[in-house]
Amino acid sequence: MAFLKNPFSLYISIFIFFCFFNKASTKTIPPSTSSDVELLLLKIKPLLQGNTENLVLSSWNTSIPLCQWRGLKWVFINGSSLSCNDLSSPQWNNLLFFKDPFLHLLSLQLPSANLSGSLPREIGQFPMLKSVYLNINSLSGTIPLELGYGSSLDDIDFSDNLLSGVLPPSIWNLCDKLVSLKIHGNLLSGSVSEPALPDSSCKFLQFLDLGGNKFSGNFPDFVTKFGALKELDLGNNMFSGAISEGLVGLRLEKLNLSHNNFSGVVPFFGESKFGVDAFEGNSPDLCGSPLKSCSTNSSLSSGAVAGIVISLMTGAVVLASLLIGYMQNKKKKGSGESEDELNDEEEDEENGGGNSVGGNGGEGKLMLFPGGENLTLDDVLNATGQVMEKTCYGTAYKAKLADGGTIALRLLREGTCKDRSSCLAVIKQLGKIRHENLIPLRAFYQGKRGEKLLIYDYLPLKTLHDLLHGLLNT
Repeated sequence: MAFLKNPFSLYISIFIFFCFFNKASTKTIPPSTSSDVELLLLKIKPLLQGNTENLVLSSWNTSIPLCQWRGLKWVFINGSSLSCNDLSSPQWNNLLFFKDPFLHLLSLQLPSANLSGSLPREIGQFPMLKSVYLNINSLSGTIPLELGYGSSLDDIDFSDNLLSGVLPPSIWNLCDKLVSLKIHGNLLSGSVSEPALPDSSCKFLQFLDLGGNKFSGNFPDFVTKFGALKELDLGNNMFSGAISEGLVGLRLEKLNLSHNNFSGVVPFFGESKFGVDAFEGNSPDLCGSPLKSCSTNSSLSSGAVAGIVISLMTGAVVLASLLIGYMQNKKKKGSGESEDELNDEEEDEENGGGNSVGGNGGEGKLMLFPGGENLTLDDVLNATGQVMEKTCYGTAYKAKLADGGTIALRLLREGTCKDRSSCLAVIKQLGKIRHENLIPLRAFYQGKRGEKLLIYDYLPLKTLHDLLHGLLNT
């Protein structure tokens, strides 16, 4: 009643009330430089549409209700969705609605929208944005580093665009929430950077598709820590090296590692879990189920090793013969020393040299090297031989000893080792050589008539020709 008698007091009271109310209300509104709507209109739209106006994005304007903007879903901060149930509501005609700090972008989905611009770095600034589908467009440029700073992103699909550069390591900052990451069919290159934190397990990530790019380097081992992974596609890249055994520990339902440069052995995933198409188009060395058996590869490798051993042994003998011939041309002829004499004193002067064994009745000398101490001159002279091969530097025999053993004899061509001193020096060097890939020289025999024999262990292998051509045809 007092207010009715004094209207001025009523006005003063109302003014104080509204000032207090407005002050209290401003404390509940979070500070914001721009709303999600403003960010979308001013930053996102211009970059996505490029230089020409895009028909799909033409719906993004203030004359059309937000709920009718194509490819977008909105949500209030309390979790309720924005809908168009009552378009007659005054809020649709109020421009302040577009600056509402409590309204946020939830989803951006524009597949096959004829977009030709680039990925805006501001995508990472939406606080409640969960999914971004911009696949099957013509977006170019790089994937912005700022994308990894989105606080809510869990579903990303940039497949089938023209994106280039590297995959930014910051993408793994989303590991705590990320469920799906698909960037198939772009121009991305370089190695795939692993998460900065070594214990990042991306425990919710189920779908990882990096296929159809130009990624290189070794297999990204860190993906084997993604325990929830169901589908992995690394196909049509330039990865190399071995495929990680850690993949076996994942519960993969789909796998594509085809058309890379992977080599080695395919991890065993179990019978018929993944077909040939998951591994085809890699290095010919890649083997194991469901590809070719690795046992065939092993057999070829053994034959190749055997061929190398024989080649090295033959090469050593040829080299020795050439060296001896060269030394002969450097010496004066007619030294007066008999070709068939072996001087025991000279042999003992060499450290590690062979022991000389004399024969009965002037049958020649036998020089023994480590491993040949059990041979005698009678064994060598009485052995029955069978020709194995003939070459320009001598004939090889398979010789049977009286005690049942077998040795290999190489009868050097007549005229070899004319200079005794240089010949003995080379023979002694050959007798010292011991290597896992060479057959060791066990003894050397020089007869009174000038015959010279290199004596080796006999190995029941085929010839080098048989090994190389026979194994390659199997």
